[in-house]
Amino acid sequence: MKTALYATYKNSNSQWLGDIPNHWEVKKLKFLAVVQPSNVDKKTVEGEEPVLLCNYTDVYKNEYIDGRLDFMRATATNDEIKKFAVDIGDVIVTKDSETPDDIAIPACVAEKIEGLLCGYHLTQIKPVDLAGRYLFRLFQSTGFSAQFTVAANGVTRFGLPQYAIANAFSPVPPIDEQKAIAQFLDYKTAQIDALIAKKEALLTKLAEKRTALISHAVTKGLDPSVPMKDSGVEWLGEVPEHWTMTRLKYATSMIVDCPHETPQYSIDGDYFVIRTADLSLGLMDLSNAYRLDEAEYCKRTRRALVKPGDILYGREGERWGFAATVPASPRICLGQRMMQFRTAQHFDARFLMWHINADCVYQQGSLDVAGSTAPHVNVETIKNYWLVAPRYDEQEAIAKYLDDATKRIENQAVAIKKAISRLQEYRSALITNAVTGKIDVRNFPMPGSTSKEVRHA
Repeated sequence: MKTALYATYKNSNSQWLGDIPNHWEVKKLKFLAVVQPSNVDKKTVEGEEPVLLCNYTDVYKNEYIDGRLDFMRATATNDEIKKFAVDIGDVIVTKDSETPDDIAIPACVAEKIEGLLCGYHLTQIKPVDLAGRYLFRLFQSTGFSAQFTVAANGVTRFGLPQYAIANAFSPVPPIDEQKAIAQFLDYKTAQIDALIAKKEALLTKLAEKRTALISHAVTKGLDPSVPMKDSGVEWLGEVPEHWTMTRLKYATSMIVDCPHETPQYSIDGDYFVIRTADLSLGLMDLSNAYRLDEAEYCKRTRRALVKPGDILYGREGERWGFAATVPASPRICLGQRMMQFRTAQHFDARFLMWHINADCVYQQGSLDVAGSTAPHVNVETIKNYWLVAPRYDEQEAIAKYLDDATKRIENQAVAIKKAISRLQEYRSALITNAVTGKIDVRNFPMPGSTSKEVRHA
């Protein structure tokens, strides 16, 4: 990438900013832009002017505000319409959230949209002596945004006061240079985003491959030459002729539903409580699992202890339908929305776990959740899931095959996720270095050139 350092630097007298190019200035944002928290709420009042409302989700999920977004409809007073109408170049940032990391997330208004106002939970910043797209990238830089993480206050919800935004120290290059930096970052981030999108598409394909692999192995077996028969179950289709059919309640020696009460969590607890968020297709991830103390653990396991080799299954919420086998350690228990299965002697635990993750089982549970705003599968439906029952030795072979095959796919996915993470880190560093003058991009050749750093990131 053909960028370089500036010829001379000076001390910015700002801890987060460090040295800046000698011809740059540092000013508080209130001297460069109008900073105004919005109080336009999602209300509809008869007789008031109908408007479009840019809300928290519009900003949080999109870097640019334009006509492609589906804005909320609301009403506003004439004073609100006059004050909070958004224009091209305005920067809108989140001003409160459940976590301090989700405040001061910016979006730049890319086009004029008639009747669009800045809505609640947001602060509108109208540049005066700044280029809007440069200000937008400044908010994306790590050091600048760190000023707001420190300033956020709250307990269950964090808020960013107007004072903190207005008094943030901002580097100020000449206006032409601001526009050059913004143009450079638009071009480079588009390249990086395109690479990330390709890698995310690979992740989607791997997930589809894994799902198809599991479904085929548990319903068709590993020998493509065996005779097949109609299973008589819509979701299973044809199965090997010598296999029999059964239901989940006959493939298990124990089925336990979770206690229907919210556990009392303990940050320093020695026991883990597993929620639907901790499960994916055949995997249990304890890295973000909540903890319990011994008394709460005993309370949660009063129906049955969770033993290694048991299967945990999520039956409610947006992430219902995933199952994973309990590891040898640590000691865990059921969180809300979870069920526990212990395999019967004539079933292999890993085979049953993979079978429960198969699409043919998911489709049976879908009959309960169809059209529901709060998805959940009834316990009786789960107990009566139709399953195939191969010979035990076949179950073991299928389980071993899926353990190995899905592990290979998971290793591929991990490598791709690491590559995405590196690209995201590179993107963030590039933005920060450009807007703070750590690199000089004024002579960067625009469209038509290639970037080795991006290509090999």
